[in-house]
Amino acid sequence: MTERNQTVVSDFLLLGLPIKPEQWNLFYVLFLAMYVTTVLGNLLIIVLIRLDSHLHMPMYLFLSNLSFSDLCFSSVTMPKLLQNMQSQVPSIPYAGCLTQMYFFLLFGDLESFLLVAMAYDRYVAICFPLHYTTIMSPKLCLSLVVLSWVLTMFHAMLHTLLMARLWFCADHTIPHFFCDMSALLKLACSDTRVNELVIFIMGGLILVIPFLLIIMSYARIVSSILKVPSARGICKTFSTCGSHLSVVSLFYGTIIGLYLCPSTNNSTVKETVMAMMYTVVTPMLNPFIYSLRNRDMKGALGRVFWKKKEPFSLKW
Repeated sequence: MTERNQTVVSDFLLLGLPIKPEQWNLFYVLFLAMYVTTVLGNLLIIVLIRLDSHLHMPMYLFLSNLSFSDLCFSSVTMPKLLQNMQSQVPSIPYAGCLTQMYFFLLFGDLESFLLVAMAYDRYVAICFPLHYTTIMSPKLCLSLVVLSWVLTMFHAMLHTLLMARLWFCADHTIPHFFCDMSALLKLACSDTRVNELVIFIMGGLILVIPFLLIIMSYARIVSSILKVPSARGICKTFSTCGSHLSVVSLFYGTIIGLYLCPSTNNSTVKETVMAMMYTVVTPMLNPFIYSLRNRDMKGALGRVFWKKKEPFSLKW
């Protein structure tokens, strides 16, 4: 890439969302309500799992980490977006931009790994019910969570350090509502081939492989059910896996729509809308999916807040 107008960037300008000025107040209230709902909903799940001993099981250990990840994932971008919607100069410092990118990658990747762990948990619970407590031991579950955190921290740090070595052009306007990695690379004046190569390789490892592992887990679950087909077995499997499948569909559906179905027209608008889907909408909907479709969570809600005693089985 040619060296054109290189400069030391002290901050970036975030263009934000493609919204007309007269609609800013309406969307500000909408996004604020969505963010508050996301925070309260995910905090509720974390508190319920913490307080109710009936939920001290592998699936809910993963779910509490997923809720924490969703809460943080949304908090990485939404507060700054809301602040910039009320600001005359929607800027973000250079160091703050790299920090935002780091945590965005960290919690986005963490959700992908946790969804794999939850898929494996459902696979063991359905295909090996008699050995479930032995296979999904506390040591294994904790190891899966710790491994997820370590791998995602390394991946996010790698991209952040590679981005920090780049020089940026005089034009430091980001056509997005947060410091998106691809948008930052377009502003760089120095060579970005190493960054792009690492994105291609690590993207496959972090997103494609976990997605394939989830598909494999559910393929084995379906194969196990078809060996002894029964309406009761199918209903039980759907009730057990329905919530997880819904979350997986939301998370990977938006990513596939954004990266595997590119469009030449209004690509920036499409990227912004799809980014809103997986940074705001998905973290907001996850608590509703797990609370409304999950009998155990409903029971925990009653026991914790209304002191209802309900029978429960399969303690961890």
